[in-house]
Amino acid sequence: MHQVPVHQVPVHQVPVDQVPVVHQPGVVSPPLARSSFAAFDVTAGDRAGLAAALRAVSRPVPGATVTIGLGASLFDGRFGLRPPRLLTPMPAFAADVPNPDWCHGDLLVQVAGATTAKAPTSVPGLRPRWRIDGFHPNGTRNLFGFKEGAGNPEAADKPLMDSLVWVQPDSGEPAWAAGGTYQVVRLIRMAMPSWDSEPLERQEQVFGRRKDTGAPLGLGREADVPDFAGDPDGRTIALNAHIRRANPRTPEAAAHRILRRGWSYRNGPAGADDVGQIFVCYQKDVEMGFATVQRRLAGEALEKYLLPFGGGYYFVPPAGASYPGEAMLGV
Repeated sequence: MHQVPVHQVPVHQVPVDQVPVVHQPGVVSPPLARSSFAAFDVTAGDRAGLAAALRAVSRPVPGATVTIGLGASLFDGRFGLRPPRLLTPMPAFAADVPNPDWCHGDLLVQVAGATTAKAPTSVPGLRPRWRIDGFHPNGTRNLFGFKEGAGNPEAADKPLMDSLVWVQPDSGEPAWAAGGTYQVVRLIRMAMPSWDSEPLERQEQVFGRRKDTGAPLGLGREADVPDFAGDPDGRTIALNAHIRRANPRTPEAAAHRILRRGWSYRNGPAGADDVGQIFVCYQKDVEMGFATVQRRLAGEALEKYLLPFGGGYYFVPPAGASYPGEAMLGV
């Protein structure tokens, strides 16, 4: 009998295990000006209820991308799910002061848009855990006034993203996880009064970059690559400067690269003390990526101006035929 190719069959009629892998939006796509994050705990009692909740939170939002992440606590045995091989709760790193009210969650919903973004607040089968909204205050600059994204891997380079970000079919992960990625979210309060009291020269030494152009100190353009081997004593870029600790530009460090995203946040009225950054990154191995970089950053000059207090590790599954995580649930 003649068979219609899978790609010509309406997606809702294709068996889940035959659906081509499609990455979720909001990962490698260009970062948008507004973001909203909402973490939830699942109260649904079975897989059907969890599937209904995933369908609800992944509904398209006009003019925005919706990205769904799964926390380690979702795989505690309630639903009989095989967990992503490398997914763990986010630990506390040096200088972290985690607030349990702002950490972890079974599900994370990220909505990003050019002009507005609002994550859902009430969903059947889910209990809100924490939420926060983000923005870019001045193009791609953070609240410290420095440009974000310098030195980021090129998100449009598909082979590079396959190497650094997307889980591959032969990785030892569950079959349903192929095409997904590990997401790290860090909520970081910034000590604005202390920072603003520093002279420009000191601020640039802390980052290792010019504040106006984003160029590494001693160089002319943002894209210029610093020669740390030629500056072993840190005379041009200090040994504890952020860019030197984050990426020492050694052959070994190439394997630890991550795809970074970030937004600023402000809780409360303008001038309130609770302002900072929503740091987000993607990689196919958190230990190889973010965790290694984070340990390198311990003791960096920037550390005294930052207070990480929340967030978590999540797994962003492939998009599925009808909702993210469909292949995992089979519902």
